[in-house]
This record gives sequence, C-alpha cells and structure tokens, in this order.
Amino acid sequence: MNRSTDRLKVLVAGAGGQLGAVIAARAAAAGHDVVALAREALDVRDHRAVMAAVADARAGVVVNCAADNDVEGAEDHPARAVEVNALAVRSLARAAAAIGATLVHYSTDFVFDGLASEPYSEDDRPCPQSAYAASKLAGEWFAADAPRHYVLRVESLFGGPAARSSVDRIVTALSARRAAPVFVDRVVSPSYVEDVATATLALLEREVAHGLYHCVNRGHATWFEVGQEVARLLGAPADLLTPVRMADLPLKARRPAFAALSVEKLRRAGIDLPCWQDALARYLRRDSGR
Repeated sequence: MNRSTDRLKVLVAGAGGQLGAVIAARAAAAGHDVVALAREALDVRDHRAVMAAVADARAGVVVNCAADNDVEGAEDHPARAVEVNALAVRSLARAAAAIGATLVHYSTDFVFDGLASEPYSEDDRPCPQSAYAASKLAGEWFAADAPRHYVLRVESLFGGPAARSSVDRIVTALSARRAAPVFVDRVVSPSYVEDVATATLALLEREVAHGLYHCVNRGHATWFEVGQEVARLLGAPADLLTPVRMADLPLKARRPAFAALSVEKLRRAGIDLPCWQDALARYLRRDSGR
C-alpha cells in the first residue's frame, strides 16, 4: 500500500552529520514532523538517554545517522567503534521496538572482503576485514532487534553540508589545479546523500518490505575513473590525477578492493537510483561555490 501522503513523525539521531542533516531537511521539506538530534543533543552511547529521547519523541520512525567512521582510528580503538557503531544501534533498536517505531540504520560496503568480481548483493555473505567493518556488521545485526527495520548499506558518500568527502577532496584539488591522488585499485559505487535521502523517504512512505537494502548510486568505478569524471565536469586537466595503489600507503585498516554494490533489490521494490555519473553532475551543479 502506498501511503506517500501520510505525515510521519521522524526522529533523526546524528542530525548534525553529512547524511543526517540532509535526511532531516528532506523529511521536513516533504511535510513530515522531524525531531533532529545532533550529537550534542543526544549521545547515542548513553542507553538511558536514547530510550528516553525516543519515548519522549513518540516518533513513528527512528533514523540513525550517528556513526564512528574513523576507519584507521578503529584499529587502535576498536571498543570506541563498537560502542557507537554497534551498541548504540542496539539501544536505538530497542527504543524503537518499545514504541512500535520503524528503525532506519545505515551500514557500509566495508562489511565485504572485496574479493568479488561482480557487485555484491544483499544475499552475499559479509566478511569484514577491519575493526571498523566488524563494528558496522555488528550494528546491522543489532538493528534487527527492531521488528520494523531497514538496514541500508551506503558507501563513498558525497554531498551534504560539509565538503569533506573523497569526492570533495578530488574536486577541491582539481579546482585549484593541484595534483589529486586517487586509488586505481579500489572499485566503489558512490552514494550522493540527496539520492540516499530520496530512497530512504520512499521506503518509509511506500511502506516497502522491511529488511536489508543496498542504497548507492547505480554503477561502479575505480576512484581514478571517478576522478576522471570530475575533471571532465570541471573542465580541469585529467593529468592532475595521480594514480595511487592501496599498498602504496601505510594504511592500518584493510579496505575492500572491489566494493561495488548491486541496487537490484531496491529497484525491484520500485526505487531506481540514478547512476553515479548523473549524481556527480547534479552535485557539482548545485555547488555554485565551486
């Protein structure tokens, strides 16, 4: 049943972050009642505070955009990553379940080992290769404590209020006619936060079947190929792109070399995300400051 005209009460945890800010803004613009809680307003590590905040909000939907995305730091401080990426999700799931709310939680491509040759589907077996990845996979499991839940795997997010993504670093360097180091041996499916927000709201408003979905822009490319597309769109010299291999850098955490995600399940649910090239072009057009 399509209930896209119904107004939702949505609590967004981590509403000050890259994705959370966009989710909160888009939900409000769609006419939903939004309670946006940034880190300062709700520490998701505090179980009692989470239970109280969700109960007080009486929300029909709890969206968790809070995360510890310090991939390298998690190798030295795994407990910190688990606290935010797993145990906090358990608190939010239990709080949502207590009031019959739907939980939306975001995970990552890092749950896979990167040894595939075709885009991963939701049926493929996760095999995390780092402390960060393991904490995110545990978060997926804890999210299922809420009978009504969506776990959405995203990756290589770009867009939002803060220009700090890998895409933004490439854009900034090429715009300034500086060299831009980019991986030639890591394949990704970039995710534009505006498109992730659109898909998230569509899942909720249409009451699509609950469960696990990959929520990225269609297609995949190496970071070098993403850089080439940025250069083309900006009219910048592509020879500013500096090829780098993961083995060339002193990385503590192992990254999946092939991290492309299939969005076929989401498409079958009636939600068709644009290709990453289209998303990138829209993002650069929106950013009039470039």
